[in-house]
Amino acid sequence: MKSIAEIKEELNNCIIEDLAGFTECYSEDTRAGVLKLVESAKKKIEKHNAELERLESITQYEKKYQDMGIEYVGGIDEVGRGPYAGPVVAACVILPKGCKIEGVNDSKKLSLKKREELFDVIKDKALCVGVGIVDNYEIDEINILQATYKAMRTALQNMDMKPQQLLVDAVTIPGIDIPQEVIIKGDAKSITIGAASIIAKVVRDRMMAEYAKKYPQYGFEHNVGYGSREHEEAIRKYGLCDIHRRSFTKKFNLG
Repeated sequence: MKSIAEIKEELNNCIIEDLAGFTECYSEDTRAGVLKLVESAKKKIEKHNAELERLESITQYEKKYQDMGIEYVGGIDEVGRGPYAGPVVAACVILPKGCKIEGVNDSKKLSLKKREELFDVIKDKALCVGVGIVDNYEIDEINILQATYKAMRTALQNMDMKPQQLLVDAVTIPGIDIPQEVIIKGDAKSITIGAASIIAKVVRDRMMAEYAKKYPQYGFEHNVGYGSREHEEAIRKYGLCDIHRRSFTKKFNLG
């Protein structure tokens, strides 16, 4: 008879497809430690099945167009409309037909570690990814909404293939000739928009981490430019730096 430690090691090495066999093999073992391991395996199966159901749900928009013969469905989203500092970043992602990447969701709902992991998976599996960046100077010049539109158009221009249909989170992008479907809270309802939100978030966060090395007093590696208490206190103490949006920081009366 295997020891509980050996069975635990077996569970730890189990891939998801083998968990059902694991539970069947050890469900008759009456040892409390083994029963706990069996319950743990069952919970992993339940969690996996729930994720498969969620993925089925969030691929429906893409499937709708792909079933119409539209192969290249792009999801587009932006990150960074609200911060005091840094750029606004947009990304567009086209995934292969039927592609389901476990964990893809609204980037705000994911941990830093998970976003970084998914960034690499998305880049690997996507047919095409485009990124657009508009800096703080242009945000101040043309306003954040127009800067957001420009970042999205730039992301599209930076793609190696042109989407035949766009799924867009919350806004209609002016000045493009691609059909668009606007989806409210689309980053949690569409796998391609969710993937785009992760790409944009990771790109922007990495940029802010680099800015933090140049301007360490503002804590950009933590607040990524948003108006945290730490960030506001630093602005009052040190003033504005080169990447601050003057149109967003007028309340500080610093010029």
